Amino acid sequence: MNFDRTQKPESKPELEFIPPVIEEIQLENGLKIFYIFKDKLPLIRLNLMIDAGSKFDPENKKGLAYLTSLVLDEGADGLNALELSDEFDLLGSNFNVSADNDSMNLSLQCLYENFEKSFDLFSKVLLNPSFNDDDFEREKKKLITQILQSKDEPEYLADQIFDKIIFGKNNNYSFPVMGYDNTVQTITKSDVVNHYQKFFSPKNSFLVVVGNATKSELLLTIKKYLGGWNKSSAKMNLSYSAPSIRKKIFIYNKADAVQTEIRVGQVTAKRNSKDYFQKLLLNAILGGQFTSRINLNLRERNGYTYGANSRFQYFKDAGFFQVATSVNAENTVDALKEIFFELDNIKNGITDQELEFAKSSITKKFPLNFETYRQILSNVSAKILYDLPDDYFKSYIQKINSINKDEIDRLALGIINNENLITVLVGDKEILYKRLVELDLDFSEVDLNGDII
Repeated sequence: MNFDRTQKPESKPELEFIPPVIEEIQLENGLKIFYIFKDKLPLIRLNLMIDAGSKFDPENKKGLAYLTSLVLDEGADGLNALELSDEFDLLGSNFNVSADNDSMNLSLQCLYENFEKSFDLFSKVLLNPSFNDDDFEREKKKLITQILQSKDEPEYLADQIFDKIIFGKNNNYSFPVMGYDNTVQTITKSDVVNHYQKFFSPKNSFLVVVGNATKSELLLTIKKYLGGWNKSSAKMNLSYSAPSIRKKIFIYNKADAVQTEIRVGQVTAKRNSKDYFQKLLLNAILGGQFTSRINLNLRERNGYTYGANSRFQYFKDAGFFQVATSVNAENTVDALKEIFFELDNIKNGITDQELEFAKSSITKKFPLNFETYRQILSNVSAKILYDLPDDYFKSYIQKINSINKDEIDRLALGIINNENLITVLVGDKEILYKRLVELDLDFSEVDLNGDII
């Protein structure tokens, strides 16, 4: 096919987007199922999300949820880890267990023709994990090694320390999902078993399924293997407070580091706040895309970095705003000055051109988020996790397009309080200290836990 590249393609003023139809079903045991029929491929993809993430980890056993996820599929119902893996492979199925701050996730992708056999194996891991002593000790050692290795990754350290400082030690989101090496060291197999017993129940979970199975076929299989799953789960009151900190810089010393990892930000509202779409547009203009102000400043105009970005990061019950980049150590203070400038300057207002470009970019990319089974599963799971409205997908583009410049300008004045910005630097303190005095800000050295030394 030949194209006349001298002719600019016409752009359509409005997108035609049909969101996935989500059907909600609840089993007698309380398990909620969210079913999306998609028949372009003979595949079924599902995710069981259990409210059992790292936010529930006890104070001295951070990493418990993550370690539980590692041990869970190491053997089940008489099958060891290798036998389980071989069974899934023979069926052409992919199975995975993971954990994040909020949830434990058991995911499965399989061929339609092998759905029942694959779901049988899935249910064995969910309902009858072995929790073998040798498997536990092996995965525990692997996790501790992984944590120790992460201490050489400045990007990971910057994120870990930033979370701890902005949320504070009393917030359940302030700790790394993997935990610390000393806290994982204290975890016993009994702790893992207790975590499983405490949180794994149908009423504490929801199942999202995307695929070409009919509703009746799907329910027949799910009821067969999970219909007898009847357990209660623990209810815990968690803390989501955050300390009030004046504008300050926290430095983690990584001697002889050529680069400095920079994180600047503060705590903000949860994902389901009313101004979410305004924040989405504001961030796109400020630092959320390649042509954003922060990236054009630091990368294109000054050449300090290969890339700089900002984002609003959300958990189920908390959120924060963050600017992130990595620069040459000698350019750290100059880069910080430009970041602070952009965070101040956005309060002077945005242009009509910036708003229209951000709207176009976000709305035209939105339908692409529903092309694959994995994308549909991920977006529907997020909708449920964050308790978003039923018409969220259907009204998404219209809500973006309805926002005007005045709304963004008002939001910019209130959403980012420059006097409360927290800055975390991971780099060589001997280089950093020489010029940090130029910023006229307090700064302190911290350890890996974000505690002031």
